[in-house]
Amino acid sequence: MYSLPQRLGAEFLGTLLLLAIVIGSGVMAENLSAGNNGVALIANTLATVFGLYILIEVFGPISGAHFNPVVTLTMVLLKRQAGWEFIPYTLVQLAGAFAGAVLVHQMFDMELLQFSEKARTGWGIWTGEIVATAGLLLVILMAKQERVSGMVACYIGAAYWFTSSTSFANPAAAFGRQFSNSFAGIAPTDVPAYVAFEIIGGLLALALYKLFSHNKSVTTSQVPNPAA
Repeated sequence: MYSLPQRLGAEFLGTLLLLAIVIGSGVMAENLSAGNNGVALIANTLATVFGLYILIEVFGPISGAHFNPVVTLTMVLLKRQAGWEFIPYTLVQLAGAFAGAVLVHQMFDMELLQFSEKARTGWGIWTGEIVATAGLLLVILMAKQERVSGMVACYIGAAYWFTSSTSFANPAAAFGRQFSNSFAGIAPTDVPAYVAFEIIGGLLALALYKLFSHNKSVTTSQVPNPAA
């Protein structure tokens, strides 16, 4: 059992690296794609899929590899994590997301502190965030433990393309990406709506999970016991 400081350290570092991967690959892709946003998104997607898989494998045994306040909230609501840990987990996730953005700017010789001007708003995009976040949480909750890292990474990679929002699915990611005026950025004025709809998506996933779990238990209880 890891101590709380160890788990918080893992959440901070994991979220920092996740945002560095997402933003940094976006910057690199934008620099090399000669203005072709489709090519840039492919590169951004692949880097995120590979990086997310590795981060979950490395930090999952330590902290659960949440890197996401909605994931932490869901674990608290399911009583898989102490409620009082939600705030420290969320704070280190947000701090890690900010640090990840700054680290990318340092690596690419960009202005360290900046704000995105990239607008991401509208009901279509907000609906995309509900779908992206609900799907992510359902994968986390319903996948077999030994497969969750690969399935989460694959889902996020797919959701980059089939959701209108390009699948942030994470309030910490939205928070961190507002500090980078780059391919992966989001205007600060659009962040609150993203966070709100991500929470809605997380609660929807929780409701669906409880529905599926209830139906499974009912179905199982109805199977005759041959040993009876």
